[in-house]
Amino acid sequence: MRKLAIADPEVMRIAIQQEIVRSDESRYDHRLHGLLLVTGGQSCQQVAELFGENRRTIQRWVKRFETHGLEGMREGERPGRPAKLAAKRWAAVGRDLRRDPAAFGLAGHLWDGKLLGEHLRRRYDVTLGVRQCQRLFGQMGFRFRKPRPQVAQSDPVKVAAFKKTTASGKAPGR
Repeated sequence: MRKLAIADPEVMRIAIQQEIVRSDESRYDHRLHGLLLVTGGQSCQQVAELFGENRRTIQRWVKRFETHGLEGMREGERPGRPAKLAAKRWAAVGRDLRRDPAAFGLAGHLWDGKLLGEHLRRRYDVTLGVRQCQRLFGQMGFRFRKPRPQVAQSDPVKVAAFKKTTASGKAPGR
C-alpha cells in the first residue's frame, strides 16, 4: 500500500494547530489525544515533538489528569488582569461618552481613543493606551464615527449640484 502524503505538510500542520487553539472543546480533545499517546507508551518528549508542544506542557497534562481525572483536562478559568474600574464606574464612563467631550474640558467634538484615554486619566485616574480605549468603545456598544471633512471655502450650492443624490435621496433632475 502506498504511503499517503499531505501537500505542503508544514503549512497544513500550522493550520491544524491554529484550528485546535480556536475552541475549548478542540483543546480538550487535543489534550486527550496527547494523554492517549502517553498511556500507549510514548514519552512526554515524543508527544511534545509530535504535537508541536513543549515537553513541560505534556507533563502538566499528565499531572492534571492524575490529580483531577478527565475534568482536569477541561479548560479552566482564565481571569486575566483585574479591571481597573468597578462596574459602576464603567457605567459612569458610558454616560460620559454620551455627552460632548467639551463638557469635561476636553478639546474635541467627537470621542476617539486618544480623547477617551485623556478623559479616563483626568477623571478616573486610570491610564489606558489609545488602542485599548478604541476597543472599549466596541465593548461598551459604541461605534466609531468619523466626521466628514469640509472642504475649505467650498460653495454649498456647487457642492449640492455636484452630489449624485439630493437631500431627498433622489437623483437630481428626476
